[in-house]
Amino acid sequence: MNKVSVIITILIMSFTLSSCFTYTTVVGEGSKSNQVVDQEWNHYIFWGLAPVGVSDPNDMAGDNKDYNVKTEQSFVNGLLSALTLGIYAPTTTTITK
Repeated sequence: MNKVSVIITILIMSFTLSSCFTYTTVVGEGSKSNQVVDQEWNHYIFWGLAPVGVSDPNDMAGDNKDYNVKTEQSFVNGLLSALTLGIYAPTTTTITK
């Protein structure tokens, strides 16, 4: 019985203590004004292993030559992923110029 409670505690902690992530890519000389050009959600299933609908940063940036691409799992994205037990795992891509 003691081993079962330890395993349950570890599982609960792994679901509740997972963190959000952010990574940024600089294109050209990067953004100058931090003005958001576009923001889109990326849709993944099975804990992010299979992409269903992923945004294209080049299309999102339009004719801008210098910009930053930030892809993150925000709190809302993480909450949706937790509620679906990872079956649906969205992220958000933001373009700033």
